[in-house]
Amino acid sequence: MDREKKNKQMDKIREKINKFISSKNICVLATVEGDRPYCSLMNYLADESGSKFYMATLRNTRKFQNLLTNPRVSLLIDSRENAEFSLAQALTVEGICEPISDQEKVKWAKSRLCARNPFLEEFCSLPDTEVLCIRARSFLFLNGLLDSHYLVID
Repeated sequence: MDREKKNKQMDKIREKINKFISSKNICVLATVEGDRPYCSLMNYLADESGSKFYMATLRNTRKFQNLLTNPRVSLLIDSRENAEFSLAQALTVEGICEPISDQEKVKWAKSRLCARNPFLEEFCSLPDTEVLCIRARSFLFLNGLLDSHYLVID
């Protein structure tokens, strides 16, 4: 396959991934403490590029403590509620949790999270609420049981 055709194919896959990301708002966040994985069900907001994911958590949680020592994470976003299992879609995101030092960005993320998930308003207003920013490094997109696509993010 020539380079131009391959790039077009990757662009189409990336469009499908971005559409899938924007159609959902719940993911599983996997963190690590030492050699022990830990999973959390989270609401998320993705930026327009689909490469940054924002979530809110409390500072005293296990996940937040895990992220302080190891910022490497994995996210799972899937469509199990919408389809027969053999037709389900799933996206695994490998990424890095990066601190947000810009308070305007924190306010923006909280505002957008609450606009999309109004039940988070009280939670996001708590003084110990922290906004996480996960920067995607790769995607593994499964469409059914056999159709898979792996993309590395630059």
